[in-house]
Amino acid sequence: MTDPVLTAPLNFIDGERVPPTNTDDSQDFKVYEPATGKVLCECKSASEEDVDRAVQSAKAAFEVWSEVPALERGRVLQKVARKLEERLEELAVWETRNNGKPIWEAREDIKNIVECLDYFGGLAPGIVGEHVPCAGGSFGYTRREPLGVCGGIGAWNYPLPNIGWKAAPALACGNTMVYKPSPFTPITAPILAEIFIECGLPKGAFNVVQGQGQTGEYLSKHPDVAKVSFTGSVPTGKKIMQSCSNRVAKLTLELGGKSPLIIFNDADMDNAIKGAMLANFLTQGQVCCNGTRVYVQKDIHEKFLESFVNKTKTLKIGDPLKEDTMMGAVINEGQMSKILGYIDGAKKEGATVHCGGGKHSTSDPNCQEGFYVSPTVLSVDDKMTIAREEVFGPVVCVMPFDTEEEAIQRANDTDYGLASGVFTSDIKRAHRVASKLQAGFCWINNYNMNPFGLPFGGYKQSGFGRENALDTINHFTQVKSVYVEMGDIDCPY
Repeated sequence: MTDPVLTAPLNFIDGERVPPTNTDDSQDFKVYEPATGKVLCECKSASEEDVDRAVQSAKAAFEVWSEVPALERGRVLQKVARKLEERLEELAVWETRNNGKPIWEAREDIKNIVECLDYFGGLAPGIVGEHVPCAGGSFGYTRREPLGVCGGIGAWNYPLPNIGWKAAPALACGNTMVYKPSPFTPITAPILAEIFIECGLPKGAFNVVQGQGQTGEYLSKHPDVAKVSFTGSVPTGKKIMQSCSNRVAKLTLELGGKSPLIIFNDADMDNAIKGAMLANFLTQGQVCCNGTRVYVQKDIHEKFLESFVNKTKTLKIGDPLKEDTMMGAVINEGQMSKILGYIDGAKKEGATVHCGGGKHSTSDPNCQEGFYVSPTVLSVDDKMTIAREEVFGPVVCVMPFDTEEEAIQRANDTDYGLASGVFTSDIKRAHRVASKLQAGFCWINNYNMNPFGLPFGGYKQSGFGRENALDTINHFTQVKSVYVEMGDIDCPY
């Protein structure tokens, strides 16, 4: 019997699940279970009329939600966090079935959105302006006000956390949101929307529209959407930027990366290997900030490479719902083919394959048609395509270097600038290198740790704006200045 989660409409507008009005069958899409290759459900894209209805619903809800006291807004978000904790296992299973990541990792994702809601829920009452004393007893003050309806367009690698990173700060500030998940992972967004309503969010304050690129375009160009927050590829980000620029709408872009991880000869070897694993194999390597270019100082390069390859070979790949699986399936057949294409291209360009290098075959009868790629470690040079373009899969490029200056120059020789990492026991060098790396985030002696108190975002082609921390509040609010005269006006007329 088909689960009702898969048969219910996946659009959520004005407090309820609703079927789309779109009659264009060419916009229909199938949703797969990566682990098995089977179709979970079929979905229709929201039409332009559906998107407009969602935006108008959010616009009406804004008049209510923006007037709710900040303390109460925070309580609603934290109530949602408690409900997610209660349903953690159920939601983790759906994330794994729809995304392909191991169940242990999906549980961490639910904990991540819980922490996000708690953080911004607690921050809400502290979103305040400033008092500015002026001459003669007069004064000024600022008001930090919500923008209105915000559009969120998320990625498929972290379906629920992506919603948290966008919706939690937006709602904390008093905005409302229309959210479009990736068409590859549409299932959990409407579940979260139902939980929002259950916990006291007004109808329309968080709506979900499903669809492919066209639906995202309807949302990003809508005249009543004050701001768009997008996570995804650089080409799509540029299209959204054009839509927003035509109407001078605010925009946050969190795009791709080809991040460097520099390991110096004085680094703790065990921790450096652990860091390189975390930098490359979470979510089957489908993480925008992954440290896929690993630069290792020459005198420890061979030792590191041998240990890292041996560690990589121990990863158990297979059914992501099994507790002992360490790496699951990539999102779909197209992504698998893209990853394998990059690996084949690297081989032709002269790369050395130390492990992996192809599709992973599993003996599990339920997973024969799944989308599995063996974790791959390559020796390459900087000019190879695989060392310059984002692969978005479990593929690591390891390269030796001589000097600190060389490592920094090579690390920065990229169009991207999302993240970076440094492993060294020399604290002065750690901070010196971090200051010179052209990236929005730098980890020292760890990787892929993202506390909500630190803003996250990119340099260069990796986007602009920031998610998380106080910085994101600035991107979901606008400042009004008020001057108050306390004396008589001095006027020359």
